[in-house]
Amino acid sequence: MKKLLFYITAVLFAHTVVAQQFVDSATIEYEVNTNVKKTMSNDSWNDSMKENMSDLKTSYFVYTFADNKSIFKFDRWSPKTKMPKYQKESDEESSWYFDFTQGTMQMQKQIVGTNFVIADSIPKIQWKITNENREIAGYNCRKAVGKIMDDVYIFAFYSDDITISGGPCSINGLPGMILGLTIPQLYTSYIATKVDVSNTAKTEIKPVSAKKTYDLIGLKTLIEERTKDWYSYGDDKEENKRQKNIFLLSSFL
Repeated sequence: MKKLLFYITAVLFAHTVVAQQFVDSATIEYEVNTNVKKTMSNDSWNDSMKENMSDLKTSYFVYTFADNKSIFKFDRWSPKTKMPKYQKESDEESSWYFDFTQGTMQMQKQIVGTNFVIADSIPKIQWKITNENREIAGYNCRKAVGKIMDDVYIFAFYSDDITISGGPCSINGLPGMILGLTIPQLYTSYIATKVDVSNTAKTEIKPVSAKKTYDLIGLKTLIEERTKDWYSYGDDKEENKRQKNIFLLSSFL
C-alpha cells in the first residue's frame, strides 16, 4: 500500500512539473488605455481641445525579453484613437531597455518635443504582495501594490511562470512578469493581450544609440528648472500641483 501511494504521488508530481513550464523568453503585447481628458485641466483651451478627442487613447506596446534583458516599445495605435499629433509622439518615440543581470536600464523619453536618453541603475520599487489573483493572457497572476516617486501608488498583477522581473515602462521588481498594471494618477492601464513564447526577436533587445545620456536625478533637475514657471498660473494651486505631478510622472515613468 505504501509503495502504491508513493508511486501515485511520484506520478502526480511528475505531471505537475511537466505542466508548469517556466517562460524565460517571449514577446508580450499590451493594450494601453489612457483617459487623457481626465489628465487635462478644465480651462477653456483644454475644453475646446477635448471636443476633438476620443475618450480613450488606446495603443499597443510590445515587451520582448530573453537572456534576462528586455525592450519595451510602441507598436501601433488603435483606429478608434483620435488625438492631436503631439499627444501621440511621446508614446511613439519612447523606449525602455533593461539589463537585469547588470542591474542597469536605458530609457529614451520624449519630453516637451525633445528625445532624452536616460542611462542609470534600475530603480527600486516598494511592493506589497496581496492574496488577490486573476488570469491575464492565460496566466494566473497575483496582485501587488507598489509605490513610486515617493507617493504614487500603482497596482500590478504578475505571473511567476514568466521568470523575468519586468513590466511595462520602468515598472519592475516583482518575482515574475507584470501582465496587468494600473496607474490611477495617470488614468492609465496596461493589460497583456497575448504572450508569444515562439517568437522572440532577440536582435531588437538593445539600447538606442545616444551621443549624450543623463541619469534620472540629473535630467529631472534639468526638466524641473526649465518648466518651473509652467504651473504657476491662475488661482487653483491644487490643480497646478496636479498638472505638474502628472507631467513629471509621465515623463520619468
